[in-house]
Amino acid sequence: MKLLAAILILFISITGYSQDTIDIVQVKHWKLKAIYGLNGTQTSFVNWNAGGRNNVSVLGSISASSLFDKNNLKWSNDFSIALGGLKNIDKQSTEGLQKTDDKIDLATNLGCKIKEHFYISILGGFKTQMLDGFSYPNDSIRVSTFLAPGYVNIAIGIDYIKSDNFSIFTSPLAMKLTLVNDQILANSGSFGVDAATYDNLGNVLTEGKRLRGEFGAYIKVKYNMTIAKNIDLKSKLELFSNYLNTPENIDVNMEAIFNFKVNSWFSASLNWMLIYDDDIDIRDSNGDIGPRTQFKSVLGLGISYKMMNFKE
Repeated sequence: MKLLAAILILFISITGYSQDTIDIVQVKHWKLKAIYGLNGTQTSFVNWNAGGRNNVSVLGSISASSLFDKNNLKWSNDFSIALGGLKNIDKQSTEGLQKTDDKIDLATNLGCKIKEHFYISILGGFKTQMLDGFSYPNDSIRVSTFLAPGYVNIAIGIDYIKSDNFSIFTSPLAMKLTLVNDQILANSGSFGVDAATYDNLGNVLTEGKRLRGEFGAYIKVKYNMTIAKNIDLKSKLELFSNYLNTPENIDVNMEAIFNFKVNSWFSASLNWMLIYDDDIDIRDSNGDIGPRTQFKSVLGLGISYKMMNFKE
């Protein structure tokens, strides 16, 4: 219930409005935009021969951005948060609420124009989650939590900005920090940090590191477009190569969000996310452990509400 309550708190601000788009306070030289979404599903079965379990799920999200553009200075900020859960509601259910989505993603980019479309920029980013994560059906062993992992990116480079919908940032000087602010997970070497060392009796000799630093090259591509009437795409691709350890193994973080507008209130969304990090070991269905390509797909239908201070 705590998860559902948190989602409701995030979206209580939209209940007082009845328009799809509303102008917020005008701020000189700033473009401000926020999109609120709340999706839900409910599935029930009665004498259903093919089988299935009664369940209800809720997914909430907020995506916000700001852009300051004056003279030769451009400062863009992006913030997204999502939280979702599923609860089996059949009589034999003993499981608690299961998390289906959980993310906090912040990014900022400050650039100074050196010529048309080109900027010298400083980029920063932060990613983590809000709640504990488990590898279901085992809900007794925590595999992630707030700031475990947490990722911080800082880079200096050249930003090619064709428009508000397309940019390419390249940096030969980038730092990536991986935070594991949970000693149990750090001791197991989760998310690529150095694991603890033990004696023959299993006693901890040195605790696992909670921080892993990497230095290398970084590329970020942002691309937004209108595919068709009422169908929009928002995407980004991030690539990182660690100079100090196997630079040929490229970390990949890619996300594509499709928004399908049904009417002034209702919309559908499809979110694809792909991650590859050579430092993260994952156990597959055969029990083998090693780096794996991670993929997540989230499809939802529900309420969508937009606020902005400019015309698209």
